[in-house]
Parts: sequence; C-alpha cells; structure tokens
Amino acid sequence: MPVTLAPFIARRTPILLDGAMGTQLAAAGLEMGGWYSASHPDAVGAVHTAYAAAGSEILIANTLSMNRIFIETHTLGVDVAHVNRCGVRLARSAAAGGPYVLGDVGTTGQILEPYGDCPETRVLAAFREQAEHLLAAGVDGFIVETMLDLREAVCAVRACREVGALPVLATLAFQTTDNGGRTLMGNSARESAAALADAGAAAIGANCGSLDPYETAQIIGTMRDCTDLPLIAKPNAGKPRLVEGETVFDMGPAPFAEGIAACLAAGATLVGGCCGTTPAHIRRLKDMLTEDHS
Repeated sequence: MPVTLAPFIARRTPILLDGAMGTQLAAAGLEMGGWYSASHPDAVGAVHTAYAAAGSEILIANTLSMNRIFIETHTLGVDVAHVNRCGVRLARSAAAGGPYVLGDVGTTGQILEPYGDCPETRVLAAFREQAEHLLAAGVDGFIVETMLDLREAVCAVRACREVGALPVLATLAFQTTDNGGRTLMGNSARESAAALADAGAAAIGANCGSLDPYETAQIIGTMRDCTDLPLIAKPNAGKPRLVEGETVFDMGPAPFAEGIAACLAAGATLVGGCCGTTPAHIRRLKDMLTEDHS
C-alpha cells in the first residue's frame, strides 16, 4: 500500500471494494453473521482470500453489527473485543500487505428514541466501544454500512471519528428511488448525504437495500448533486426475490458489471457488491475497470 487510506480514497479514480460476505457464508452452509469470524475463521478467511485474488483493493472485515447492543440483544454469546479483533485479523491476513482493511460497523438492531426505546447515548457508547477494538486490531479505516436509519448512521460515524483520525466511509440501505430516494426510516438521499458529510464521513453512498444496481445509480446521482465527497456504490446482485421461502439474488457478473458502470457514470468512485455478489462478480468488475483504463 503506497499511501494511507485517506488520500487513496480521495484520488477520484475507480476503487474496487469487495463483495458479499453473508451470502457467501450461507453458500458454504453457515448463517450470515460477524460471529463466524470467531467460530469459523477458515470459512471467513477463505471468502476474504477469494476477494483479494479477484482484485479487491479494499477488504471489509466480517464485523458487521458486532457491537455490544446487537450481541447482547441477540444472545450471541461472543465477546465484543474478541470477535472484532478476530474479524480484522482474518481480513488482514488475506490482504497480505495488498488491499486495505476496513472495520465494518453496522446497526445495533434497535430503534432510537423517541420512535423506539433505545437512547442515543447508549448507541454512541456501543459504536465507540466497537470502533476502539477495531482500531486496536489495526484497521486502515471504518465503514458504517447497511444502515436503515440516518440518525443511527450518524451516531456510528461520530463514534468512529471520536476514537481516532482514520477515515470513515458510510453507506445507507435505500428501499426506493421514489421521492428523492428513501431508506426504510424515510430518510432521503439528499438529506443523508448532507448529514453524513456534516458528521465527518470521508466517503458516502448506498449499499444493500431493495434496489438493483441501476436504481442505486439514481441514488448516487442524487448524492453527486449535493456533495463533493467520494461516492460509494455497493448494491446487491439485483433485487431480492423470494423463491421457495428463500431470498435469492440472481444477477450474474456481466449484467451486474453493466449496472456498476451506470453507478460510475453517475459519479461513484468506490464500487463493489453486497448480498448475492461473489468473487466472480468482483473479478468481472476488475476486468471492466482494467478495460476502461487500457
């Protein structure tokens, strides 16, 4: 890695992230969860290694939602410090001095006051604790992702910023492109971009949610109109579909890459995949980016 993460992100040329972790673990017969970094390190490490081999320039540690609130309310029985440090160690080992490693910070699974009963101070403390463990484990930066509530995302960005000077990337999960793009909690793409920028995020965008890559490109376009920050597009492999009681994402690598091309045209500079994407999807993106710059 010739430079630290912050100037790498700011260079404004396409940067390739990784793809899904959860659905890759599910394909291996496991459930989706950050706790597998501690209980099934070989399976998690194999996914990281495959993405690194496919061309990912940034790997995301399998630490999504491994904060104290989520762990305790879901009775997962893992230690906050141990599971986060395991997640970073696995990603760092797969990176082998190549890709950068981000600590993944996801939702607490609770609704903040006044709509729910979880105080903002408790959420901030949980995110700060997780960020401290991720920092101590040696991440190059943080990514706050798959957030449904802008307020919770802002809390997570603030907490990460409070523990150190590393860059914080932040993405929300959008449910629709209607009315300026909306999350499940009704936050618009425009207000989200402004709030995440004000909180100190180094790059912002969209991941997961209910949108396909082309719809994600619309969210990116809206954000580009109101911010100069680098933009992140990390959509699922198409819209989720329910088949025989299971949620499937079945957009193949080639059409997925075409959708990511639309995200790049809309202004994204950091691109990758979320649910349903595989190393084959990332390899196709790598080929596309290589072709575009050859």
